[in-house]
Amino acid sequence: MKILVTGAAGFIGYHVVRELLNQGHSVTGIDNINAYYDVRLKYARLKETGIEEHNIKPGEYVGSNIFDSYQFIEMDLNDREALYHLFEKEHFSQVVHLAAQAGVRYSLQNPFAYINSNITGFMNLLEACRHNPVKHLVYASSSSVYGDNTDTPFNESDNTDRPVSLYAATKKANELMAYSYARLYHIPATGIRFFTVYGPWGRPDMAPSLFMSAILKGETIRLFNHGNMERDFTFVDDIVTGVLKIIPSPPLMETPHVIYNMGCTSPVKLTDFLAEIEKVAGKKAIVEMTGMQPGDVVSTYADTTRLKRDFNYKPSTPLGTGIQSFYQWFNGYYFGI
Repeated sequence: MKILVTGAAGFIGYHVVRELLNQGHSVTGIDNINAYYDVRLKYARLKETGIEEHNIKPGEYVGSNIFDSYQFIEMDLNDREALYHLFEKEHFSQVVHLAAQAGVRYSLQNPFAYINSNITGFMNLLEACRHNPVKHLVYASSSSVYGDNTDTPFNESDNTDRPVSLYAATKKANELMAYSYARLYHIPATGIRFFTVYGPWGRPDMAPSLFMSAILKGETIRLFNHGNMERDFTFVDDIVTGVLKIIPSPPLMETPHVIYNMGCTSPVKLTDFLAEIEKVAGKKAIVEMTGMQPGDVVSTYADTTRLKRDFNYKPSTPLGTGIQSFYQWFNGYYFGI
């Protein structure tokens, strides 16, 4: 397969690129390397796939010094002309779209970043696929589309018309846009609603990194809703396994579009998740209980029946194993720069 991966310097994008390369596929990665969080982490991920920071120049191909079948381009999806030129030149067989402006809280302060990246950027990608047909477009949605739904576990057929953040609204919009392009232009597309992914190389603005950093530094951790929160934490290796099962298998129905939940199906209370981090770090957390924050939800819980039926998907990483792996990376990375 000849695959384009957007968001290649991101958390999930890095892991997907690496596994595709290990399996021998030809991969082109693009990322705009924005400063939403520390770009040193993004450059470090790229280095792990053989892309050296000093070789990166906007709009130019950079070859990997580890994988002969990998090339990277610093590119923004809002650069429509450059994106169309890339599609015309490369003739991708599959596209894995993982680039997005992430983060629920950030969307409260910087809404236009989400419209530019998640709406306009995705529109440009759909148009590129329309004029340069691909066998399959796999794109990232989010469990946040379920909004304030309290009927768990979340099923793909549940109502998703009540987003509680702009980020969630953009992800729901992506699903509708992809469906319309599948119906109008027969672009086979699969949306994946990811549930709280964690693991090595994870984003520093997410709970695992925030908790780990605070514990190791002896700083205070704020637990929202007085700790009465639970998340369907899913280890990144299990996510990658699921994504790679989906890539070569486009939907075949008359309107070739389908949505899957991808989660661990075992919600964990934040207090229990924190206790696991305390265990591997060997230190107790300093905790401040506080109220609910805007845009957040109390619980996420994935029903993955559809994914298991179609792809025999079953996550296999126990929480303790995942946290231990995350701790080993975190301790080595953040105390090594």
